[in-house]
Amino acid sequence: MAPTNSHLPLITVLGSLNMDLVSYVPHHPLPGETLTSSRFAVSPGGKGANQAVACAKLSRSSSSSSGDGDGDATARIRMLGAVGDDAYGAQLRANLARHGVDASGVAAPAGRKTGVAVIIVDEPTGQNRIVLSPEANHSLVASQFGSSEAALGVPLPDLLIMQLEIPLDTVAAALRLARENRVPVLLNPAPAQALPAAAYAGLAHLVVNETEAAILGGAAEADLDAEAGLEGVCRTFLGRGVQNVIVTLGGRGVYYMSAGVGGTKGLVPAEKAKVVDTTAAGDTFVGQYALEVVSGSFNIEEAVRKANRAAAKTVERLGAQDSIPWRDEL
Repeated sequence: MAPTNSHLPLITVLGSLNMDLVSYVPHHPLPGETLTSSRFAVSPGGKGANQAVACAKLSRSSSSSSGDGDGDATARIRMLGAVGDDAYGAQLRANLARHGVDASGVAAPAGRKTGVAVIIVDEPTGQNRIVLSPEANHSLVASQFGSSEAALGVPLPDLLIMQLEIPLDTVAAALRLARENRVPVLLNPAPAQALPAAAYAGLAHLVVNETEAAILGGAAEADLDAEAGLEGVCRTFLGRGVQNVIVTLGGRGVYYMSAGVGGTKGLVPAEKAKVVDTTAAGDTFVGQYALEVVSGSFNIEEAVRKANRAAAKTVERLGAQDSIPWRDEL
């Protein structure tokens, strides 16, 4: 899809694209246990692609789902990543375009396989466990994001979103390039791994869950059960140079804190929802939050509340990208 409304803000997502292989089971299997699933699904996924689709769907009404143009969109969305030169890869790129995402920056290197995520969903709780095989996602290398601003796409985005399902060196290189070109970055460091100090310097938005917050912030996860512990770990990130910190807490809600003299903090309660599948809840949160960032009237508390509502809608549905709501469904 070629973007048509150049006056709209542009969000670029650099990250993973996977095909999700999902089994729904009565409980997560114990070591050595074999279970029979109640149902099985194959669907487009990957944190990068999920977040791109979330941005696209939440910026458009369901009537725009043909992917023929930006229509009533409030933002343009571009995806940078890699898939295999195979049927899964073609399906992933087609699905991005169908939802209004510019997929021209998604490569399909010869001889590579598309990434796969094996997901086991516990039906009674909706909680999942995921095993990831990155495959083509790891063909994205740091040297691609050296000194040319064109590596971030032309034109430069108003916001760059990244996760950690592509190589860490690649993420670090893209962070440096974005900083040099004054492109604000939203980093969702999942799955969590230690980040270099430079990754935090000037980072506009850090979105983590409580496990990631504990690992990256050097805190005990039990300490984050209290609001004082959440405030402490957020201050750690602000001290490293992050401007806005968001900690998602599942059923407890979301804690946020921003830097500066006029910085704010608070705990937003979780929205009530009948949880069916949590697979893309965090990615939906990131998508709605990102749209608020580029809206021209960003308010962190209001952004968190809107993102919370969107994520609550997602957990009431099965699947990853299919479960993400359109703007008019909120």
